[in-house]
Amino acid sequence: LPGHSEAILSATFNPEGTLIASGSGDATVRVWDVLTETPRFTMKGHKSWVLCTAWAPSGRKIASGSRDSEVRVWCPYTGKMLGKPLKGHKKWINGLAFEPLHLNPLSTRLVTVSKDSHTKIWDLTRSTCTTTLASHTSSVQCVRWGGDGFIYTGSQDRTINMFDASTGKLCRSMSGHAHWVNNLALNTDAILRTGAFDPVERAKTRSAESFDEAMQRSFEEDKDGAAAQAELAKERYQSFRSQNAELLASGSDDHTCHLWDPQRSKKPIMRLTGHQQPINQVAFSPDGRYLASASFDGSIRIWDGKSGKFMTTMRGHVGAVYQVCWSSDSRLIVSGSKDSTMKVWSLKSKKVVHNLPGHADEVFTVDWSPDGLRVVSGSKDCLLKVWRA
Repeated sequence: LPGHSEAILSATFNPEGTLIASGSGDATVRVWDVLTETPRFTMKGHKSWVLCTAWAPSGRKIASGSRDSEVRVWCPYTGKMLGKPLKGHKKWINGLAFEPLHLNPLSTRLVTVSKDSHTKIWDLTRSTCTTTLASHTSSVQCVRWGGDGFIYTGSQDRTINMFDASTGKLCRSMSGHAHWVNNLALNTDAILRTGAFDPVERAKTRSAESFDEAMQRSFEEDKDGAAAQAELAKERYQSFRSQNAELLASGSDDHTCHLWDPQRSKKPIMRLTGHQQPINQVAFSPDGRYLASASFDGSIRIWDGKSGKFMTTMRGHVGAVYQVCWSSDSRLIVSGSKDSTMKVWSLKSKKVVHNLPGHADEVFTVDWSPDGLRVVSGSKDCLLKVWRA
């Protein structure tokens, strides 16, 4: 799908897997309709590269963070900006996350992290910053908002901090990495991302809803609807949590990943060693049983998602692996690489099951739709590609 005039730096599906938001070096955010494979809106306003994008778990908002140090929130159904630009960070935005749906039915709170070493919580109804968390001493690289009301941040100061989202109090600072912390993942990411939508059930029952129908439904689901959605999200989250602690994984420039149980201890459960180069990304499988790590060394390693035990290495890329993403059934992994290819790997055979060439340059971002039906990739070649699973 052509449209962007510069590299695509992020591309993500909405919770239902029907729309894609992409952020690019051309300073725009675009929304694409997955069913018709056409662009819906181009959202303009940022003055520099759009470095990161995030969907609200309700599916009704997209947040974008830019190199211009501003954050903007958009409506995916109208393409218009919601509220005012969120100004306050002094340097560019490295990451953003919405509060989980079961804690905030209308997705009115957002957390952002920046190169200025600050973490800010915003009230989107008033477009104002309510809390500034300033416990890191260097650039904050990544952020996660967990389902138990904690915010986790990873920084170039080599620490991971855990905050209480309601009070802004620092609960724990976790150290152990010998270099920058680049990436964080929660084993609850897949559940929190999809909120009230059970993607697998939805894929079975959904007759393809058109964009206009989805838009109509979105506007009709008033506050009562939102409360019911939040209740559903809460049930899904609690059923996962009844079997699992909320675990955190971190990937670092020190060539290791660490697995943490942050609510219990400030020491890692396990240090995951074996990569020969910095880690770009860590990602838990949706069922929480496995953890994948992608590295500049061109390999992907799979670890046990609860103990951190090493399971296998997947080799095949001839360049750095930038991103990995799991299929909704936790059986397959897609990876995007500097070598301009994407590969789909089977966890069972530990081999490549599909080679997806087609990009003319480095693949910066990959995402698998929550319903498991499609994969999106964004590249330095300015193209967005959608693949049917």
